[in-house]
Amino acid sequence: MRTGNEPVTARSALRMRFWLTLWGLIWTAAGTVAFAAAGLTWWSLGCAVLLLVVAVDMAVIVQRTRQGESFQPGRDVGPYPPGHGPNPVLRQDRERVRDLERHRRRRRPHHHRMGHHTA
Repeated sequence: MRTGNEPVTARSALRMRFWLTLWGLIWTAAGTVAFAAAGLTWWSLGCAVLLLVVAVDMAVIVQRTRQGESFQPGRDVGPYPPGHGPNPVLRQDRERVRDLERHRRRRRPHHHRMGHHTA
């Protein structure tokens, strides 16, 4: 169900990002070494800058992977399961679903058929 707040509650596919970032680390490291060996200093520096960016991305991915699905954004905010954070739109959706479930539980099934009433 779309709520319109997907960018706020989006989850990243960390395993896929890990492998793509590892691929990027390999290629940027190889490019840095190959361009330096060929004497192409500016290309080597460009690859080294990209290597630094990819290494920082890898550190972020590893940190988020270790945090797990339930993370604590700050000392004053307790951990919460995905989709159950402080976002007011999600809270409204949860309240709406809870109200629907209560309504369904209150409704009693009709045990009589047409023409057969029980006293």
